[in-house]
Amino acid sequence: MRSETANAPSDTLIEMRGVIKTFESEAGVFHALRGVDLRVAPGEFVAVIGKSGSGKSTLINMIAGIDRPTEGEVVVAGTGVHALREGKLAAWRGRSLGIVFQFFQLLPTLTVIENVMLPMDFCNTWPSKERPGRAMALLERVDMADQAHKLPSAISGGQQQRAAIARSLANDPPILLADEPTGNLDSRTAEDVETLFEELVADGKTIVVVTHDDDLAARVARTLVIADGLIVEQRRHGVAVPAPELAQPLG
Repeated sequence: MRSETANAPSDTLIEMRGVIKTFESEAGVFHALRGVDLRVAPGEFVAVIGKSGSGKSTLINMIAGIDRPTEGEVVVAGTGVHALREGKLAAWRGRSLGIVFQFFQLLPTLTVIENVMLPMDFCNTWPSKERPGRAMALLERVDMADQAHKLPSAISGGQQQRAAIARSLANDPPILLADEPTGNLDSRTAEDVETLFEELVADGKTIVVVTHDDDLAARVARTLVIADGLIVEQRRHGVAVPAPELAQPLG
């Protein structure tokens, strides 16, 4: 296994090399990923689409270090995520990634602003006295400052997703990973979230999103189609590209 720091091309921020993931159960062995090669360049906005059970969420969980590959390597910003020990993984994730889930994952006993400050508290990335002001500025960006001191149960699903996006930005990570971020939102709120993602990419963030939302998939720079644990096609601005070229960074 490679060391925790691995070399990657300078035009590549995320790289998966021959990633295989299998899960064992009483029903037998399930092959979630079957040898995925992928590169994502800095500043890209990438969507991953496919049917349920195709391996979409497993792929994004590999990048986040939530799942570990059975075989292969995952390198993010020069760090071999597959080789990180558990003790270092959470701290690395907190500083390097922002993660947005379909079901928001806000802590119900904390206010909105406290939820946004939580990554800063965990990673100790900002001085304590600066954290409330930074959290409020992030909530202002997602039009949620007026809800800052409410509990998640007191705001709508769309507002909770906005708060979750603000939380994902707390430590100013270079990469955002989003798993069905508009799946539980009405069309108008989904449009607002999609526009916010575009603004974040324009600011230099790299975003990889798993989605069933055709509108969101149409707004990204590149769409990856996954089926039966393999990336079978990529589309750049609607143009299909053969699967063998998937390992090449966007030029």
